[in-house]
Amino acid sequence: MVPFKKILWPTDFSEPSFKALQAANELAVHFKAHLYAVHVVAPIPVPSAPSGPTSFNIAVYKDNLDTSAKKALQDVMKNRISQDLEKTPVVTHGNAADEIVRIADEQKVDLIVLATHGLTGVRHFISGSVAEKVVRISNHPVLTIRASQKE
Repeated sequence: MVPFKKILWPTDFSEPSFKALQAANELAVHFKAHLYAVHVVAPIPVPSAPSGPTSFNIAVYKDNLDTSAKKALQDVMKNRISQDLEKTPVVTHGNAADEIVRIADEQKVDLIVLATHGLTGVRHFISGSVAEKVVRISNHPVLTIRASQKE
């Protein structure tokens, strides 16, 4: 078996992603690998200049999303990842698949472990598949953990 030294686990904080975390954590423990826990905050569509006064502050909303993601990732790292592992939380912004691959390249990871949500039909067509795109564009090995049919 390949000696994995760096493993990247992307999360959207869903139950399927936590199933993938179980696999990533076990592999990281087995190989004494460094685990990168990554969350990508999706871009917020900004309408052109709104007419009239508005009380919605997009910059504050983005900051709140970022703060919330960082806190949630820290909680996951504290409560769901083996404490004896070297680990790094990463919160970034952009297209999820592109950012996952970019970070994997930047950190020179040996493996990406991510969940598939099991979407089919129209739901898959509309939302696409981050896992599918990562598998397609990544230069790194990708282990996909399929969500159960119930999820």
